[in-house]
Amino acid sequence: MQSKAKPFDDFTNLVTNAVGAMKGVGDEVKAMGRARAEELIADLDLVGRDEFAVLKEIVEAQRLEIEALKRQLAARSPTKAAKKSAAKKIAAKKPAAKKATPKKTATKVKSAAKKPSAKKAPAKKSAAKKKTAARKKA
Repeated sequence: MQSKAKPFDDFTNLVTNAVGAMKGVGDEVKAMGRARAEELIADLDLVGRDEFAVLKEIVEAQRLEIEALKRQLAARSPTKAAKKSAAKKIAAKKPAAKKATPKKTATKVKSAAKKPSAKKAPAKKSAAKKKTAARKKA
């Protein structure tokens, strides 16, 4: 009976060894894949979990500070209703506007339009001279 069991024992040992080898190859492939993934992630320059947590706390603290500053600013600045009432008070204190001067007649306007002016933009020339002088000084 031992002679019949020997071929089965050999076959089971062969299958067991093959399964072990396949498991070793599978582990090696997983390790290589994990190493490649870590390499890709390192190339992406991603932020770590601890750095992210620190930055998240900083941003939250700044958000709270901004909200507090907004509340302080709102408390110090007058409201729209207060601005309107202040504008009405200022308008009430202003003196009445002066009477408008009478308009020129159409004939005077036409005659003024026909006359050529003697000077042509002297103010522009002086402004241009000032700019050139300022450039030379600089």
